[in-house]
Amino acid sequence: MWILSWLPDVVFHLILIVGVAALLASWVLKFIPFVSAYRLPIQVGGVILTIVGVWYEGGIAKDTEWKARVTELELKVTQAEAKSAKVNTNVVTKVVTKTQVIKQKGATVTEYIDREVVKYDAECKIPQSAIKAHDASALNKAIDEVITPTTIIGSAEHNVLAAPKVKKSWREYLPK
Repeated sequence: MWILSWLPDVVFHLILIVGVAALLASWVLKFIPFVSAYRLPIQVGGVILTIVGVWYEGGIAKDTEWKARVTELELKVTQAEAKSAKVNTNVVTKVVTKTQVIKQKGATVTEYIDREVVKYDAECKIPQSAIKAHDASALNKAIDEVITPTTIIGSAEHNVLAAPKVKKSWREYLPK
């Protein structure tokens, strides 16, 4: 109700009071003989003012209810924002801690590789310790936690196993 925004509530309270007073006055005026001629217009005006007053009183009550709901929801939003800020701080702390742990593990793996690869640098072979360090960094685990495979397949054996089984010609697909 847009009119509620620029008129004070007292105006609508007065309209209702005047409407009820007019209805009561029209009832009292029927006992006075020379004024009873004005009874009907006062009654009609009183009924109209009472209806309008009750209508706007309902609008005022609903507006007050909505304002109370808005205030309640604003309070809940403020509480949720405070809780969210606290949770965000915890998440950022966890991410920073996890990043530091990953960097520390990476530094440990790098130190290990630098220490072990120096031994095998002249031979140009990839030592088992480097493979273990590579596996550890790929799995984001400490070097001691990684289990190395007991069987090692050479590259020639790997290529044979990985090669696709291709038929020699398209005629082999034809029914015989």
